Amino acid sequence: MCAVITWRKGVVIATRREWHGAVELDVSVADATVRALCYPALTGRPAAGDTVLLNTTALDLGLGTGGYALVVALPDRLPPDKTMPGHLVKARYTPLQATVLGADEQGSPHHHVLRDADDIDGMPVVVADLHSALPAVLAGIPDLSKRAVVYLMQDGGSLPAWFSRTCSALREAGWLAGVVTTGQCFGGDLETVTLHTGLLAARHVLGADIAVVTQGPGNLGTGTRWGFSGVAAGEAVNAAACLGGRPVASLRVSFADPRDRHRGISHHSLTAYGRVAMARADVVLPSGMGASDVIAAQAAGLADRHTLVPVPADGLEAALRAAPVRLSTMGRGLDEDLAYFVTAAAAGRHAGRLLAMA
Repeated sequence: MCAVITWRKGVVIATRREWHGAVELDVSVADATVRALCYPALTGRPAAGDTVLLNTTALDLGLGTGGYALVVALPDRLPPDKTMPGHLVKARYTPLQATVLGADEQGSPHHHVLRDADDIDGMPVVVADLHSALPAVLAGIPDLSKRAVVYLMQDGGSLPAWFSRTCSALREAGWLAGVVTTGQCFGGDLETVTLHTGLLAARHVLGADIAVVTQGPGNLGTGTRWGFSGVAAGEAVNAAACLGGRPVASLRVSFADPRDRHRGISHHSLTAYGRVAMARADVVLPSGMGASDVIAAQAAGLADRHTLVPVPADGLEAALRAAPVRLSTMGRGLDEDLAYFVTAAAAGRHAGRLLAMA
């Protein structure tokens, strides 16, 4: 049987940069230098001269988001044995399965809060397809500094939250009050078994006023109607609604994407919200910007299932330009794909207004 992982052994040359939970390295492999990423909580902290065992599968595929060699182990200098509490296993039955303390498990200090929690008290929950929408949604929230906003990461993309430089920078800037990793994801401020307990933990443990739900970086798509990881956005709408939240659906919109299926409103949004989401959501339509009429026309088919909410786009571009992180989606920045980011920011603006009306 052929291996499904490409393995390499290398030697660390130097550390490039660091952010919360992750270290980027230059590693010598054969006659080349490759960029590698290490999660010290999993492998121990590497230093120059260390031998590292690498998984180079994503690097060999030339993936944009995940184009790193990933450090699997420091075989000559293993880290100390795990001493932290917790019995919740994530990335289960893979060679790097990790045991973490789940906020919802019996040994957690939060178990007594979550044991009987069943409602998120009408909290606005903004749902988006791509991780790149997160900072744009936050940029649109009025009076963000006065709001506790918690990000819930689904496991359709990256499993370690540490992969996201965006999350790290948003936390440092005070734009996020916390990160909850749900399902098989790990590395958040809180870990939960499901998105449902993640929403409950965001509200009742972290005190969230607004939650934002997306998958982690590195979504997966196949060019088919159902074969994309963003179908989870529809399930997130259902989760928010069944817990008494107020789902706000952020559309994935682009007029710069060369693929027809993602022009205007992406088929990802039309499928996730039009077929998967059984609960009613506020689907936000930016108004007063170029192509607003096109977006509204494409969204008309969602009106039987959801409430279409026009939200003025004035001032959102300026708010996006003030974001503390670089905005990028599919390799395109704010100027290349303005409609994408403005649409996500409009969803944040609507969530903030719902909060003000409550």
